[in-house]
Amino acid sequence: MTLTPSAIEHLQTLCIGLALSGLLASAFELFTARRASFSLLEAGGVSAVAVLPVLAFSAPFIILRNTVKGRRLERRPIPFVMLATMIACGWSLLSGRVAVDLAALLVGA
Repeated sequence: MTLTPSAIEHLQTLCIGLALSGLLASAFELFTARRASFSLLEAGGVSAVAVLPVLAFSAPFIILRNTVKGRRLERRPIPFVMLATMIACGWSLLSGRVAVDLAALLVGA
């Protein structure tokens, strides 16, 4: 089985998206002493709008973190874990593509 250049590019984009997701979530926790979570949107107002870009790019990490935690503590079924992982990887692929395109635009390639 051989990987096409397109498949390799998609894998790189997925990995970049997952790495960026973890980096943003960890940086948010470092600078604010709060965990990145979708509940930050419940605050409303300017703070919810300000945190929206961070949540948009750190969502795959948050989804995977909550899924693993839910599996360990609440014994969630494996199909639920698989579905959540697929959603997180799809989201990571999209955010990774945005990051790669933005980086290429900034570099001028």
